[in-house]
Amino acid sequence: MNIILLNDNDFITADSAVIHNQSTIVHLKTVLNVHHGDFIKLGKLGGNMGHGRIVHMDENQVILSEITLTKSPPCKLNLVVVLALPRPKVLRRLVMDMTAAGVRHMVFINSYRTDKSYWSSPLLSRLDEFVIEGLQQGIDTITPQITLAKRFKPFVQDDLPSLIGDGGAIVAHPYAEEHFGKLTQNQLPQVLVVGAEGGFIPYEIQLLDSVGVQAASLGKRILRTEAAVNALLGRWL
Repeated sequence: MNIILLNDNDFITADSAVIHNQSTIVHLKTVLNVHHGDFIKLGKLGGNMGHGRIVHMDENQVILSEITLTKSPPCKLNLVVVLALPRPKVLRRLVMDMTAAGVRHMVFINSYRTDKSYWSSPLLSRLDEFVIEGLQQGIDTITPQITLAKRFKPFVQDDLPSLIGDGGAIVAHPYAEEHFGKLTQNQLPQVLVVGAEGGFIPYEIQLLDSVGVQAASLGKRILRTEAAVNALLGRWL
């Protein structure tokens, strides 16, 4: 955690708060190694960032005073990431990484190569938790928008064009003739589409192309979804 996030329920007064979350308390003690009287970085979820002083700390709570939150959170990337729902064990890391990088809107969609069981994963009910972890990593307070789209074709035809607008869109596809670097020389697209392990099938690429999504490759190497997303996000960062 590079910043401790507080919500409305944590505040006692405008400049004091109490932390009851056990994982946060353990992190403060064992990782940050803070003590009574130390100042720590704070942010109000959905609001500003700043700092506060620890005035009491035990196994069950940390009490903060002198809280000052005057710094605005960083701007989000002008980017919507549309991602075929990945394997559950990869989902948490991807949500955390995209949140930390500042992606403003994530859309998880179905695809031919998305296992149907992924949509019943209990991890889907924990997306808010993963977002908080990403915000604390990236020192941010503003949560990204997350959309779950279980039907590929209706999403692409009915919803995707409005997300693209005039900002352009690229789908990462290992067999595309155009290279991502060449297509983004002059302007970064507003929408980035990435498939599941194995990529999109030809029908899906054609459907994306029909609404203006250009296919581009990262080169001759075929990367795992997680590696591809993080490599691509580096271009925006």
